Amino acid sequence: MGRPAFWVVSVVPYYVGILLATHRLVPEVGDWPRLAVGALVMGPLLWLSVLAINDAHDLPGDLLNPRKSKSPLLDGRVSLTEAKRLAVGAGIASVVIALFVGTTFALGVLFAVVLGFAYSVPPVRLKTRAGFDVASNSLALGTFGPLAGWAAVDSDLSGFPWLMALQGTLAAIGLYLPTTLADLAADRAAGYKTIAVRLGARATYRLGFAFWIAAAGLSVVLAALDAVIPRSMLALEIVMVPVLVAAYRRFIGPGMTFKGVVILASLFLFPCGTFALTYTGVL
Repeated sequence: MGRPAFWVVSVVPYYVGILLATHRLVPEVGDWPRLAVGALVMGPLLWLSVLAINDAHDLPGDLLNPRKSKSPLLDGRVSLTEAKRLAVGAGIASVVIALFVGTTFALGVLFAVVLGFAYSVPPVRLKTRAGFDVASNSLALGTFGPLAGWAAVDSDLSGFPWLMALQGTLAAIGLYLPTTLADLAADRAAGYKTIAVRLGARATYRLGFAFWIAAAGLSVVLAALDAVIPRSMLALEIVMVPVLVAAYRRFIGPGMTFKGVVILASLFLFPCGTFALTYTGVL
């Protein structure tokens, strides 16, 4: 129910926030226990909460979706009631355990749990409100992830580099929009008005491509201005932008699969890794 493969999607931005706050690749040893608790919350607990409640309320659509045939709810391993209890229990545990990291961090986790439930549970059900489905997921990963990592180190958010949150959110939108295409047929059959259903496959793809170009372009601007991204990375950013844009065209399309998103995200890790080494003074 918790989809372990998804945990890295939030733990990596969480680590980025830690790196931004500490200017260190590896935090001080004394901070490890607190930061590990934060990773437990950001990975297994939050994902279990939001995915279990999503599975519970997506059941009618998942019955029409061959990709979801191995879902614990569909094959009878978990009942609908049990899924809802798991979601609530994991959500409560997330907030309670987050208090051991810090109050600011815990308030952010509470917001993430509420947003996760708002995404799936009627009558709000942001998943079926085109635009809000994209915003809720992309802000959660691109902004909340790094912000949570920063808050786990420093409860004072005044120094948080919001330009990096913007860049991360633009990239998250570019990566998230194509994933809505994988379930387009099932969502359309179930009557879910996701952005892909509302816009169609080609327009959704083009919108994702535009946000991806914006994210890549912003990284060049930030490096040129020496704003968070060191100017020493400018040459690399100029080289990587066309590579990332070309990769999007190559691996992502209106009829894409999740494999393309994984390949593209892996390529994106190269400039991210270089940034980490440069930002912390290793390079």
